[in-house]
Amino acid sequence: MPRIFRRRLAAILALILLVLGLLLTITQWLPRLVGIWLPPETRIELEGTPRWRDGGVWFPHIRYLTGDCVLASVEHASLGWHLSRWRLNAGQVSVNSECLQHIPATNDNPSAPKSLAEWQAMLPGADLHIDQLIIAPWQAYAGQLDLALESGQQQLHYQGDNLQLEATLKGQQLNIQRLTFKNGALPEPVTVSGQLELPKFADGLPVNGNVSGQLSLGALPDPLDVTLDWQQQQGMLKVMMQGIPQPLLSLPWQASAQQIHIEKGQYYWPLDAQPLSGFINLTLDNWQAGLEAARITGRLNLLTQGRGGKGNVVLGIGPGHLSMTQSQLPFQLTGESKLAEMQLYGTIPGELSGSVLDPLLTLKPGALLRLRGRLLATLDVDEARWPLAGVRLSSQGIDGRLQAILKAHDPSFGKFLLHLDGRANNFWPDKGEWNWRYWGGGEMLPLNAKWDVKGTGGWQDTLIHLDTLSTGFNQLEYGMVQVSKPRLTLTTPVNWQRDVQRPSFDGGFKMQSGQTQFSYGGWLPNSDLEFKAKGRDPSHFIWRGELKAGDIGPLRVHGRWDGERLRGEAWWPAQSLTVFQPLLSQDLKMKIQSGELRAQIAFSAAPEQGFEAGGHWTVKQGSVWTPDSQINGVDFSLPFRLKQQRWQLGVRGPVSLRIAEVKNQFALQNIRADLQGAYPWTESHPLTLQDVSLDLLGGQITLPSLRMPQHKVARVALRDISLSELITAIKPKQFAMSGKVNGELPLWLNHQRWLIEKGWIANSGSLTFRLDKDMADAITSNNMAAGAAMSWLRYMEISRSWATINLDNLGDLTMDAQVQGTSRFSNRNQTVNLNYRHQENLFQLWRSLRFGDNLQSWVEQNATLPSKKDPQP
Repeated sequence: MPRIFRRRLAAILALILLVLGLLLTITQWLPRLVGIWLPPETRIELEGTPRWRDGGVWFPHIRYLTGDCVLASVEHASLGWHLSRWRLNAGQVSVNSECLQHIPATNDNPSAPKSLAEWQAMLPGADLHIDQLIIAPWQAYAGQLDLALESGQQQLHYQGDNLQLEATLKGQQLNIQRLTFKNGALPEPVTVSGQLELPKFADGLPVNGNVSGQLSLGALPDPLDVTLDWQQQQGMLKVMMQGIPQPLLSLPWQASAQQIHIEKGQYYWPLDAQPLSGFINLTLDNWQAGLEAARITGRLNLLTQGRGGKGNVVLGIGPGHLSMTQSQLPFQLTGESKLAEMQLYGTIPGELSGSVLDPLLTLKPGALLRLRGRLLATLDVDEARWPLAGVRLSSQGIDGRLQAILKAHDPSFGKFLLHLDGRANNFWPDKGEWNWRYWGGGEMLPLNAKWDVKGTGGWQDTLIHLDTLSTGFNQLEYGMVQVSKPRLTLTTPVNWQRDVQRPSFDGGFKMQSGQTQFSYGGWLPNSDLEFKAKGRDPSHFIWRGELKAGDIGPLRVHGRWDGERLRGEAWWPAQSLTVFQPLLSQDLKMKIQSGELRAQIAFSAAPEQGFEAGGHWTVKQGSVWTPDSQINGVDFSLPFRLKQQRWQLGVRGPVSLRIAEVKNQFALQNIRADLQGAYPWTESHPLTLQDVSLDLLGGQITLPSLRMPQHKVARVALRDISLSELITAIKPKQFAMSGKVNGELPLWLNHQRWLIEKGWIANSGSLTFRLDKDMADAITSNNMAAGAAMSWLRYMEISRSWATINLDNLGDLTMDAQVQGTSRFSNRNQTVNLNYRHQENLFQLWRSLRFGDNLQSWVEQNATLPSKKDPQP
């Protein structure tokens, strides 16, 4: 073999060995070689063994570190040559932006190309493809990157779920075909496009340009038009809305190598009740050094006009800085905002700290917000105070002590003062935890009452719980009812689960109150109402419980609340009538002896309608004592409705009263009466008493109808009334009578003068009259003329008698009588025609006749015999 051939073969083998050696040791020498061009204290690490695959070098994992911080991580990267172009592919590239601050600053190499054109001239023809590019902490905007590089033009295509970009760079001209941005705070994506002219050296802002786009907000019917124009070192940002000539936002800005300055920027927001406007001044110093080193100062004010004049709120920020890791930007909000119905006052100093992507807002001592004005249609806030010192606000929620003091009044309901004090731990509605206690009090003018409240509770995630509650009134006065010291407490805690998948509401309550007084004189003993509520939420639940009032009850009650109206029903089981003695007015002087009562009531209450009720009361075999009578065999049926403080007595049928007997001066039997109508009565809502009848003195008294208000006379008819039974009842010793009479008494109840006008009484058959002998003899002995006349009346048979009766509303009775009959004296008959006129106050006469029965009734009810004889002394 020729020597030259052997030398060439040896050289080739040596080269192959060298290449194989380099490939086998690439993980050692390549990072060191690349490190020559890297910034100091940074390095590249290769993990795994590189391979030749698909015409290129494949690297399993490459890491770029600065110190111990991994700035970039590249997985499954490959570098190859295809069709005279370099091809660089990567499966996933992760960049940690927080590591940038660890790269030490270096002096620029004067020999390095600095102009954009020089950098572009050095670019080879290459295609870069990354399956997924992730830049922390903006992981939500990860996507696929394609970059086509040429010396004359560079094209970029980026496609992610929340960010898409199509752009082309030719020389210094950057053309953004489409930039689409999505964010959870925006209902629609934001899309912008435009053209920019970059500076000759890539060390500053674009020289000029124009960018425009649209921004949609859920609260606005049309999207907003956003434009950004600038020339050299100044420009204008504008935000417009269709139909409004005035810009919503106008920010003129100037930029230099050291500072970006916005002066006399303006904003405007066209709210219907109160348009908002103001000015913005903002300065960024040392902005080219990056976000970490930029110094921020600014001032924003809000101008309002409404109740109380003009208001001005000023927000001052800085000096401070924002950072990806640790921001420090102080601020202070001061001034007053006067809106159409409210006035806000405040001084709120604080500081923004933490990462700019997830900042923490801390309020400093002295932070206080106050409010005055009309909060609701009729609620006037005298003062509301929110001490905010120490409160921290972040994306995790509110943390710290939360307090509120509300002093307000309502013209219809009165004044009240409420306090709330609690502590929040990373709390947002339905997230985190907030525990609190509350207390306060006020007045309730419609009920003529003062009230107080106190309790504890909390809000943990989706659960709102009320652990303790005590609220009550010193009294309640509504219509015909006065309740003493009602108070509501909890028997079991109230839990409201707000989870939309499993909402629930439950709790136990107890309402205790003192005596309940009724305007007619009756009263209800101390009462206890225990009930439980269960449902979907506080505006939709059912409730069930029992009511006890002394010996009355228990009454079973249940109902529901729909957020506007409280509905319920109550049942009285069969119960002795004697327990209802307190419900009767003492002025009636009645005592219930026996009987049974049953009842059923339905009721509802709402702010506009007030309290309404309806139901049915039934009394069986009742017995009642009064000072001058005893009532037995009472059967009473009362269907009723109560609406707007008016009773509707008898709904589908009349109120029915049946009494077997009344033992009185005159015995009454078989009493019947029906009542139907309204109480209190009016012309449009009358009350009618009808079909009244009773058996009295061997005869009957009837009243067909009595309407109130009364427009025509009510006629009380008397049929076959026995005079002998009447005389026996009133027990006169001076005379005696027998026989029966009929009559009719026209009855007025609202006449300006008469109770009975032109009534009449006439005999039904023959009557007899006998004068007491001792009385007649005494008259005869004293007066001979009167004695002769009285002799005619010692015994008389009356064939016809007629009397007219008038009784006024003062009790004065006038009776004119005509009597025709036959008198027997001295053993012979004598015809008698007698004209008689009698005047007396019937009320005084009745009181004198009732005295004996009053005494008898009192002794029977109160006198008892001793069970044992008293011991002898």
